[in-house]
Amino acid sequence: MKIRTINRHFREGAKNIIRNGWMTLASIGAVTTTLLLVGTFLALILNLNQIANTLEEDVSVKALIDLTANEQQIEELKTEIERIPEVASITFSTKDQELNALIEELGDEGKTWELYEQDNPLNHAYIIKATNPEDTAVVARNVETLANVEDIVYGEDTAQKLFTFNNYARNVGLALIAGLILTAVFLISNTIKITIVARSREIRIMKLVGATNNFIRWPFFVEGMLLGLLGSIIPIIILVSGYRYLDINVELLRQYSFIQILPFNPFAWQLSLLIIGIGTVIGIWGSVMSVRKFLKV
Repeated sequence: MKIRTINRHFREGAKNIIRNGWMTLASIGAVTTTLLLVGTFLALILNLNQIANTLEEDVSVKALIDLTANEQQIEELKTEIERIPEVASITFSTKDQELNALIEELGDEGKTWELYEQDNPLNHAYIIKATNPEDTAVVARNVETLANVEDIVYGEDTAQKLFTFNNYARNVGLALIAGLILTAVFLISNTIKITIVARSREIRIMKLVGATNNFIRWPFFVEGMLLGLLGSIIPIIILVSGYRYLDINVELLRQYSFIQILPFNPFAWQLSLLIIGIGTVIGIWGSVMSVRKFLKV
């Protein structure tokens, strides 16, 4: 296709947007509303997924080392744990570190444990993380069978419920996003179809005088793309501004270590590009599908 022809199609597509006035506003309004809903749910679900991943990454197995184990046996135990295929990392925690962590975790009640600083009754421990968080139970069972392991701590029931809930939330989130996008496609394509129906006589006349299908279709293709782009501007402004405010001002997010939303940069820009992409694709698809029936004369 020649450059001159491409320029002509873009000029005609832009003119159609201006020429159609209220129908153009209706189409842009439909795009804006649906993209705002889609973008909001995308931001929410992607951040919930981030929080779920953070929670899963915090799941670990604590192997309490037998009090009678000497340094060599402790090193041998580490080597055996590292041989387990599902193990991603292993960290040694001394009994003093375990006591300090316990005192800090219990707050005011933990002060009573300060009496044991001179005669610490706790065990040394290995903190083990699985390559895949869902393999935590497998790692725990394998470590429990090793020599010089006194006990295993990892909250089996809580971890399993967490993994089940996270998987359920992800599936529901994907279903919601898919449903919203399909709804957006339906609403926007039907709104665009109304604008094309109003010009069906124009399309038939062009067809009768010898215009090719592509010659007729391309300006509508451009028009749909521009409608998608214009309709994505307001959702992007609202979502990026709101996310920036949330990222800077909501102190609740900083009170709990597991609540870590996706960083503004690059997430806001990625979300913006995604919204533009969805809007453009839906606009083009709606125009092309709507004009197709009028090309049969």
